[in-house]
Amino acid sequence: MSTPFIKRYPFADFEPRWQEHWLRTKAFHAKNPGESGFDPKAKKRYVLDMFPYPSGEGLHVGHLVGYTATDILSRYYRLRGENVLHPMGWDAFGLPAEQYAIKTGQHPRVTTEKNISRFRKQLQLLGFSYDWEREINTTNPAYFRWTQWIFLQLYHAWYNPSTQRIEPISTYVGRHPNSVRLAYVANTPVNWCPELGTVLANEEVVNGKSEVGGFPVERRPMRQWMFRITALADRLLSDLDGLNWPESIKQLQRNWIGRSEGAEVRFSLQNQPDKKITVYTTRPDTLYGATYLVLAPEHPLLEELNLSPSVQKALEKYRSDSQTKSDLERTDLAKKKTGIPIELACINPINGEAIPIWVADYVLMSYGTGAIMAVPAHDERDYEFARAFHLPMRSVIQTPQGVSLPFHGTHGELINSPLINGLEPPEAKITITQWLEGNGHGRRSIQYKLRDWLFSRQRYWGEPFPIIWEKGEHRALSESKLPVEPPEMEDFKPTGTAEPPLAKAKDWVRYSDQATRELNTMPQWAGSCWYYLRYCDPNNRVAFVGKEAENYWKNVDLYVGGTEHAVLHLLYARFWHKALFDLGHVCTPEPFQRLVNQGMILGPDGQKMSKSRGNVISPDDVIAQYGADALRMFEMFMGPLEHSKPWSMTGVEGIYRFLARVWRLIMLETPEGTLQLTSNITEEPMTASQRRIVHATIKKVTSDLENLSFNTAISQMMICVNTFLNANPCPLEAVHVLLRLLSPFAPHLAEELWVHLAAIFPSVKALGALASESSWPTWNEEYLLFEEVTYIVQVNGKLRTRITLAATTSQEDVEKAVLADPSMQTHLLNQAIEKVIVVPGRLVNIVIL
Repeated sequence: MSTPFIKRYPFADFEPRWQEHWLRTKAFHAKNPGESGFDPKAKKRYVLDMFPYPSGEGLHVGHLVGYTATDILSRYYRLRGENVLHPMGWDAFGLPAEQYAIKTGQHPRVTTEKNISRFRKQLQLLGFSYDWEREINTTNPAYFRWTQWIFLQLYHAWYNPSTQRIEPISTYVGRHPNSVRLAYVANTPVNWCPELGTVLANEEVVNGKSEVGGFPVERRPMRQWMFRITALADRLLSDLDGLNWPESIKQLQRNWIGRSEGAEVRFSLQNQPDKKITVYTTRPDTLYGATYLVLAPEHPLLEELNLSPSVQKALEKYRSDSQTKSDLERTDLAKKKTGIPIELACINPINGEAIPIWVADYVLMSYGTGAIMAVPAHDERDYEFARAFHLPMRSVIQTPQGVSLPFHGTHGELINSPLINGLEPPEAKITITQWLEGNGHGRRSIQYKLRDWLFSRQRYWGEPFPIIWEKGEHRALSESKLPVEPPEMEDFKPTGTAEPPLAKAKDWVRYSDQATRELNTMPQWAGSCWYYLRYCDPNNRVAFVGKEAENYWKNVDLYVGGTEHAVLHLLYARFWHKALFDLGHVCTPEPFQRLVNQGMILGPDGQKMSKSRGNVISPDDVIAQYGADALRMFEMFMGPLEHSKPWSMTGVEGIYRFLARVWRLIMLETPEGTLQLTSNITEEPMTASQRRIVHATIKKVTSDLENLSFNTAISQMMICVNTFLNANPCPLEAVHVLLRLLSPFAPHLAEELWVHLAAIFPSVKALGALASESSWPTWNEEYLLFEEVTYIVQVNGKLRTRITLAATTSQEDVEKAVLADPSMQTHLLNQAIEKVIVVPGRLVNIVIL
């Protein structure tokens, strides 16, 4: 049976008091230029958490890792005299609130506000030093007014290939501005979930079903708003090099953008030379090895071909089946290959060979041209397909001995390829591409896996588009009409058709006798693409951010969040930011200069925390038992910030015991139950050894904070506390230095102990009325030097004695002192000394013959 938990220091008495004090006094408000008290000489520091979606379950301890790390750093930077912007807000639009509304009839706004209130309370219970005056909520009309305004800036813009910049649409001199707008409308294949009544992003579809609810998903063409993000693909790629991000995250972005160099090759249909099929390949050097051609099921050419009735029927069924699969499922290497021949052939331009045409869903219309030349001897998917349907293979690269097909190496001489036999692939690519261009059969090409950004959702709970339709044409509302708010509705259920829920609000939809509103809403990404800018100037009513504020805070200095946002959120935010930069609305080309991804906190069972597993740990329960400071410090003590680690309540108690030692170092409970300072604390100076440990701790904790090594900083503070715990007298200087170092990690305890010290010692109060209002201590390297050093003395490697000398003793004098030491005489009597080895500050080894 476990023993009852006994509180070892009264955290419950003072933690709520300090939380209330910080909120009431607005202790962590960051001042903008022009505000009273703004210090233009102070260094600015923008530290940002990826803001959360406020779900109904509230926060669990796994969510707190990044928040705790940024709070410690923000408090540290403030103690160093910096002007720190550390805000918090809510990414509050989203499908879960709408689904809950469908089930219960409760308006999503009510659910969202309730969830936000719970999240805010939980964060405040931890004493996080957010500037709550800058709190934002993406569902607030005062906020999404500017989301809609930014959409209009992109709608009224285009990418000018001549300047390679985004410009106002007014600079476009063509006749069809809608064809070049950055925001445009297109009929595109999408993941449609009839049950949810909305389009889903690829990452929201798992095994052909919606991630939310597990409902069937099908592919169907629909009219959607798109962003021309592909226009900035090269800049999104090249500008990664200047960012202080983890290399793994940069590589994920590079892979998602997927830039590749190759060639477009035109194949003529057999007996129909006027009809061409253009394929894109990164390996034009393998053109002689193409033995069949594959079209994506959605390829538009299939509508133009005269197919036999049996082939047409089979094609329609195959298309229908492929619509239920996500792009990931279609291209998965492990999946069984499917396809149908269409009983037509095309001509390979390099050798005049007729090769059959197939339709297969492992080819995507969204990449390249939606058609591939299949080279099964040198491509894994083509090889598996050819094996499944007994199609021929032709090796065109000399395969190393012992290596089986498919061989997709980039080294080896070309074979069975008359024009390029004997060449290596790099040279062969150039030669083939030049031949294609010279003979009118193709050209050099650069392609991207990145597709234009699908920006529509068929939902109620999202930002309405500031767009109306009239006579089949779309046009923007004027800025004076913003914000466009969603209509009040009681029925949020899908319509059962492709029409979004907003179609039910007939009066709202009807804008005028001739015009109707856009029925789609923006995706949840919209509000999170620019929220970091609104934090800089959240109450500005005339601009999404004021010029002076944006120019001062610039981009985010440190952005912390999970790897689940490694690609899309970061990519979309970068795209919006670059558009705003080109249009002159912001002064930097990138939003997030430094990125750090925290590791995951697993449940006590080593599994990801989830309600279904029953392994979720609520921070509320931990705080009630051990206090907020103990929870904060354990989150950081578990291991390196970027690593995943399992939760341990035993570990929390260990940190709690450490904080209790800090309390006992300074405070004493009298027999009457009152608290007072321990009499051990005096203003006597530190001894040399005490000064050495204090300055070593300052140096170590400072260095560790700069490197985000929170766990080792805590370990060093533990060493320091243990040094002074039983010291009598205990130097006041050591104590107030320790509290300043501890303040970012355990702010409640540091504040409480500081005011007790300041009430007795004026020298402490002179440093600041509170620990959080003091300054970060500095170390002196001279104090880190040892005044004396003890040398281990060996003879032929065997320990004989130890000798203590001044740390400044030269090697020559160390040798003389050792040889003259009386205890060594018996070991050296009548011995011939070959040499003496001195390891400075550590060891002397005498070698005798």
